[in-house]
Amino acid sequence: MFRYLLIALTLFGALQAVAGLLAVRLFARRARQMPSQAPRAAPAVSILKPICGDEVHLEAAIATFCTQDYGGPVQLLIGAQDAHDPALAIARRVQARFPDMDIAIIVNAAWHGCNRKIANLMNMMPFAKHDVLVFADSDLHVRQDYLAAVVRTLEQPDCGLVTTACGAEPAARGITPLLGIAHITHSFLPGALLGAAVGRQDCLGGTMALRRTTLTRVGGLAALVNHLADDNVLGSLVCRLGLAVRIAPTLPVVVVQERRLQALWQHELRWARTIGAMAPMVFAGSVLQFPVFWAVVALAVSRGAGWAIACFLAAWGVRAAVAWSIDRSVRALRARPAPPAPLWLLPLRDFLSVAVLVASFFNDEVVWRGHVMRADRGPTALPEPVIFAEDESLRA
Repeated sequence: MFRYLLIALTLFGALQAVAGLLAVRLFARRARQMPSQAPRAAPAVSILKPICGDEVHLEAAIATFCTQDYGGPVQLLIGAQDAHDPALAIARRVQARFPDMDIAIIVNAAWHGCNRKIANLMNMMPFAKHDVLVFADSDLHVRQDYLAAVVRTLEQPDCGLVTTACGAEPAARGITPLLGIAHITHSFLPGALLGAAVGRQDCLGGTMALRRTTLTRVGGLAALVNHLADDNVLGSLVCRLGLAVRIAPTLPVVVVQERRLQALWQHELRWARTIGAMAPMVFAGSVLQFPVFWAVVALAVSRGAGWAIACFLAAWGVRAAVAWSIDRSVRALRARPAPPAPLWLLPLRDFLSVAVLVASFFNDEVVWRGHVMRADRGPTALPEPVIFAEDESLRA
């Protein structure tokens, strides 16, 4: 009986991998069909980019936001909390490279709560000129059509918040960065797109774009500053307003900065504990999505029986074929070229993912840029919506 259970678990994980690939292909097709020109109205946009530390390829990442093919006014705000942050010199180089662009650099050490990223954004908000706000992580590399895709998605009926999925590239050679990109490109990306395809409305964090009025109605950035999962909290608050969270048809790329396994472990453990705190049962059930892990368990339990060897080879083959197909499907959408899929590392990647998942349930502490925080379930109540002049119909 145990034999059939392990085969079933392996088969379930393989089927989910294939379903994720189909979601990626659907996303890629939709992105290719998207008009290349900017939205007709091209509303003015303020992009807020918090920085902290001299990340690999940081200058190139910021510069991609300065070369957008967009028809309306664009303001770029770059903020840091430490006047001695080495990232500030990089930001100033970008500012000098693009003198015709509206770029401002804000340095403010004020703390507003335990989430430093949101505190940094709060310090930048007084300088944001425009109604459409795009909060973008420092390590995002984007294509020239990124802003057009994000704003066009935001203009869809009932859309209140736009986010983006992402691919990854390594900052250096080695096994650790390859494990990191395998997680982002071959697990996170298809998982996020599959979730959206079945109706989930998750905010994925790298990009959070919304109108100023929407942000005000959910309580502003102050509603996020004491929560680790600021992206998930914002998505939940926007959904409670009856608005939708949508994924823009564009694929930014992030750089896996970690070169040591311990650093990657801490980073992925932070992600895991953040997600697990928000939806513990769903997150625990995600252990079923790793077919190679279950196939190896079958190998160990059966002591290398022929059926278990066949199960393992089939699971590895499916995972490898899916990873290769994902890379091929999104190659033209990526902001930067894709490295070869580390197919030979997939068994180790599955085991590392399961280990991180299990470890995430032992406590709620996470390490984020050297600071210890605790994962939380997010807000239990939504602030009363603010009624604006254009919302007179809601007063009745």
